[in-house]
Amino acid sequence: MRIIAALCICIFLMQPVAASAAPKKDRAYYETRGEIVWEVNTDEKVIALTFDDGPHPKYTDQVLELLKQYEAKATFFVVGNKIQLYPDVLERTAREGHEIANHTYSHAYIGRKTNIKKELNTTEDLIVAKTGQRSQLFRPPGGFYNDRLVSVVKDEGYKMIMWSWQLDTKDWNTPGVNRIVNSVLKNAKNGNIVLFHDYIEGPTQTIQALKIILPELKNRGYKLITVSELLSYNKAIPAKIH
Repeated sequence: MRIIAALCICIFLMQPVAASAAPKKDRAYYETRGEIVWEVNTDEKVIALTFDDGPHPKYTDQVLELLKQYEAKATFFVVGNKIQLYPDVLERTAREGHEIANHTYSHAYIGRKTNIKKELNTTEDLIVAKTGQRSQLFRPPGGFYNDRLVSVVKDEGYKMIMWSWQLDTKDWNTPGVNRIVNSVLKNAKNGNIVLFHDYIEGPTQTIQALKIILPELKNRGYKLITVSELLSYNKAIPAKIH
């Protein structure tokens, strides 16, 4: 019996000690670390409108006219190869006080073989050359991210920006003007980040939707500002995200 007991003790001692459970890397993990932003916690009536995938010589200019009409500012997440095609549109966007942010050079979905630094730096060089300013924000195409991307983006000096989940207008899929309008007006809240596109393949419904959305948000008392301005309103993130 003593031999059996001794063997049991030895076997027990040889078992690996369970390591502390790794933190769950969900939205709350990245948000509380300040590595990714989906929206801002604020009591102020402020919203950030964002436009992806431009610049575009027709659509971006129409967006800019509407923003000017309603005294709104926005953030444009631009693609490097589009900057090369339409540099004058980018210059106008910056000149009119809107924020320019990095959205990669080729709109590549980030994979293991993607040269993230090249995608970022090539676009950044074009932004600086055309506007004289360095962008501070980055948004990954499709909203796809992983630890590697988060690390590189942070090391390169950017803040990664997503959008409020309920305010993805899906305008790139031309769902109908009313659906785009309703997705914003039925869900808009303080501190939200709204996702639009100022470039899509084919005809856009975004312009017509903005003609309804912008005056209504203004009527509700919202101030439409850039993402960087929105970040300055951020309060402490609540322990639980609803």
